Amino acid sequence: MNRRPWTHYLLTVSLALNLGVVAALALRPAPPAPGAQTPPAPTIHLPDHLELSTEQRTHWQALEPGFLQELGANWQAIRQHREALVRQVFAATPDRAAIDAEQAAIARLQGAQQQRVITQLLAERALLDERQRTRLMELLLARYAQESTEEEQLHRD
Repeated sequence: MNRRPWTHYLLTVSLALNLGVVAALALRPAPPAPGAQTPPAPTIHLPDHLELSTEQRTHWQALEPGFLQELGANWQAIRQHREALVRQVFAATPDRAAIDAEQAAIARLQGAQQQRVITQLLAERALLDERQRTRLMELLLARYAQESTEEEQLHRD
């Protein structure tokens, strides 16, 4: 079996998912996992946390709605394909072609999401001064370091 294309695919999917998660966490607080032992992260209102000026807030607020709408729609599509993937995997007779098709669809959506997140972060970066950029970067890195996927949590319990 040739594992090289498979590992490249997994790496790409993982990178796309990780960037999407970072952006989602930065813009919306993640709900605590049921039965989680760690306290939930405090809710952060980014414009306040970054100490945006009035002009910056106006530009920031103009950027957010479209991004959040697209991000939400993308996550919904990913959830639908993940559900279909799981149903195929656990079907009485799994259909490998259908599994591969769902996996490819998820990868495409995650790739598009990654690009949208990068575009959003670059637009936000352009609005910020150096101190604000540093604060946003530190927040993103801190949130990323603390989070795990729901799948990881399921297998840890």
